[in-house]
Amino acid sequence: MNCDGSFKSGSVAIIGAPNVGKSTLLNFLIGQKTAIVSDKPQTTRNKILGVIHRPQAEIVLVDTPGIHHPRFQLNRRIVRVAKHALDEVDCVFFMIEARMHVGRQDCFIIDLLKGHSLPVILLINKIDLVKKVKLLPLIDECRKLFSWADVIPISAKNGDNIDRLMDVASEVLPPGQARYGQSESINQSPRFLAAELIREKLLTKTYEELPYSVAVTIEEFHEENELLTIEAVILVERQNQKAIVIGRKGSMLKVVGSEARQEMEQLFGKKIFLSLLVKVEEAWRNDENRLLELGY
Repeated sequence: MNCDGSFKSGSVAIIGAPNVGKSTLLNFLIGQKTAIVSDKPQTTRNKILGVIHRPQAEIVLVDTPGIHHPRFQLNRRIVRVAKHALDEVDCVFFMIEARMHVGRQDCFIIDLLKGHSLPVILLINKIDLVKKVKLLPLIDECRKLFSWADVIPISAKNGDNIDRLMDVASEVLPPGQARYGQSESINQSPRFLAAELIREKLLTKTYEELPYSVAVTIEEFHEENELLTIEAVILVERQNQKAIVIGRKGSMLKVVGSEARQEMEQLFGKKIFLSLLVKVEEAWRNDENRLLELGY
């Protein structure tokens, strides 16, 4: 690291409407799984840190929940987390989808950004799904709405223009010293990652059948003789949701458990014994005490 002030160090919030690709971008940048990915909105519920080490910069990434209009106490907490992130960072990656026009939720977030004096890099994601010529009107529209540090079309899935993004981010961060060792890339505990992997598989497998009323808690997490034993409880709000999660003759729970276990074994590098139990807890999303217990 240089001592002449040329080294940059700072934090970057990744924000955007639900389902825009924030977690996909974080996972691509870090090179390992740190955030769950789903095609459903409101998947991310916690800030998740990732650290990128570059020769001239250390970039600490904060993946925030999608900003949306909340209906439940849980959702209000989720949105507060995303908004508060803007007070704690040095730069913002604001992601929108590559489409015809800026969406209503995107405009809502832009209004929030106007209240902060932060460099904001606009990322137009999912360019792999559209013809490049169709991006020009959208870019022109965006430039009229805000004074961006830069506008970068990307594909978080394929990595298009990610090198350019890292170069721009390194330039706008403040001078500073590295705060993390070269071997550190995430700060989430294995228990947290295990719970998130189970929840990801649930969201993927249940499609539109299961509302966002599911949580996963880890009741037991211990290693003995090279075997990691994990006992998890899946919380739902109604009996019919419990039936969906379990599936006919336990088929859904078996598939979710099998896929989660296989990915955990790759992530943790250990043999996993995974036990899943489904419990009904009515209206947990509106229970302040329960939300605190669950870490929201």
